[in-house]
Amino acid sequence: MKAIRALAAVVLALAAISLLVAVALNFANIIGRYVFFSPIASAEEIMLFLSVGTVFLGNSYVGWKGAQIRMDVILHALPDRWRRWLDVLSDLAVIVVSIVIIVVGWPAIQMLAEFDQRSQAADIPLVLPQALIPIGLGLNALFVAVRLIENFRTGGGSEPSSEAF
Repeated sequence: MKAIRALAAVVLALAAISLLVAVALNFANIIGRYVFFSPIASAEEIMLFLSVGTVFLGNSYVGWKGAQIRMDVILHALPDRWRRWLDVLSDLAVIVVSIVIIVVGWPAIQMLAEFDQRSQAADIPLVLPQALIPIGLGLNALFVAVRLIENFRTGGGSEPSSEAF
């Protein structure tokens, strides 16, 4: 469990760094464009790729914490036993959907790698930002599964037993 907590902390740090780099690049591009009249040509493309990393890596940490957005108005009206089982069902659905998206999307990522397709402005191999999607979803499935197993083992609630770091 310590390894999973450490992995969750690393994933959260990577998502935060990705967001901070995107913000810094945006700031540098604004200064370049309006102060020096020389914008960074590939800034928008790089910021888009960093946003993909932020979203999918950050989403896996949200799955670890059990803090996904839910429509839970009816859930709160149900007895605790029903609510716990619906939470489990919801977590199982997250795992299944994550795995299905990985399996269905993987051939496209393989083709990007085989053809060495690159972005237009930054000349970044498109396999890199596209690979962040299955990596984030795989981490999400792993974290949710570990959280579920830990909850069954300890009889705990919907959050992991302690902080990620």
